[in-house]
Amino acid sequence: MAVLPPGTLLQLMYLKERLRSVQAGRFIEIGPGSGEITRLLLDHGWTGSSYDLESRTIDSLKQRFSSEISGGRFMPVNHDFLQAPADQVGKADLVISCMVMEHMDDQGQHAFMHKALQVLQPQGAMIGIVPGSPAHWGIEDDIAGHCRRYTRTAIKELVSESGWKLKHVAGLTFPISNFLLPVSNYLVNRAERAKLNLSLVDRTKASGRRQVAFKTHFPSLLGVVLNPVTMFPAFLIQKLFARSERALVLYFEASPATRAQDK
Repeated sequence: MAVLPPGTLLQLMYLKERLRSVQAGRFIEIGPGSGEITRLLLDHGWTGSSYDLESRTIDSLKQRFSSEISGGRFMPVNHDFLQAPADQVGKADLVISCMVMEHMDDQGQHAFMHKALQVLQPQGAMIGIVPGSPAHWGIEDDIAGHCRRYTRTAIKELVSESGWKLKHVAGLTFPISNFLLPVSNYLVNRAERAKLNLSLVDRTKASGRRQVAFKTHFPSLLGVVLNPVTMFPAFLIQKLFARSERALVLYFEASPATRAQDK
């Protein structure tokens, strides 16, 4: 089993907790990366599809989830979600994306929100995970092809302008990711600086299959300290600081404005 970065573990732990109150159904995932969220959803009884622009990402998912694919529970799709016909995408109970929207220009992120609304079931919901705290813009944002880092206000405005109602928002990975940021920037700069010569589109495609030692990949031995059990205190701390504007990750849930109810 792959050893995941501390920030990724904290995000997955938070998502897992939030999903406990949601009945499993069909999901549409955009930007699956290595498939950690996909794995979480499938393990909790969901079925669905994952869309990605990069064919190598899709090939990796086909290997990882071969049994779920053969069983008809999962389908990875090498296609631009925004360009995929809605009738081919099908209806979903959950539209979920992780580190995707920040790659889009202003027009693109609004189009993304509208497309998600179009394919959602009447009682469905959207979950988004995006980079937070514009003050912490750094080399990794440039290399990954980001257009922005989000604030709570920016998310609220985007959601409202696109026909949704914001149901929940929380800052994640604070303060551990902030403490590790200088080391992270050093490792990314050393390993991936050459990617700055790529086009924005190519940097976006490459962002889902990164190989940076001690940043995105860790020796198996470190699984002793990088796992949900040992990270539980950090998980509790991130919840205490969920309102911090310095959180490097923002998590949000939204429902269509025409039927959303405050909770």
